[in-house]
Amino acid sequence: MPYNTFGVVLGTSKYLHGGGINAYFKYRIDAAYFLFRYKKVRYIIVSGDNREKNYNEPKMMKKELIKKGIPSNFIYEDFYGISTLHSILRVHKVFHQKKFTIISQKFHNERAIFIGNCLGLDVIGFNARSLTFDKKIHFREVFARIKALWDVFCFFY
Repeated sequence: MPYNTFGVVLGTSKYLHGGGINAYFKYRIDAAYFLFRYKKVRYIIVSGDNREKNYNEPKMMKKELIKKGIPSNFIYEDFYGISTLHSILRVHKVFHQKKFTIISQKFHNERAIFIGNCLGLDVIGFNARSLTFDKKIHFREVFARIKALWDVFCFFY
């Protein structure tokens, strides 16, 4: 795994709708910690949704990374990463990064890397552990990829 100054954890909810910890969240946090601990990234950007008063993905992710031992001054919060496209765009435009590591599950990284490449960025993905085949997630991903194509097409043309 090559070194990048920044790793970007793409947001997801910490908790499942029926209660309990979301494994995708846990595995992304574990992956970010691994990259930081083994000096594959120096800083971590936690990017996610914060549109509702009682829901804050970046805050939840930062809190968990601090619990794992990452100093808070190495973690940046992006509160406007309301979609994968927004997260990738904001790392480039707000944090001024053209080269970074995206941290999520393989299915999500594939889409995020596609978006980054379309934006002319030098991005790589680090695949967090995933669950065995999850029909609901894979069904959702079909539509997310169609939306990514639409977003990229509308963004560039």
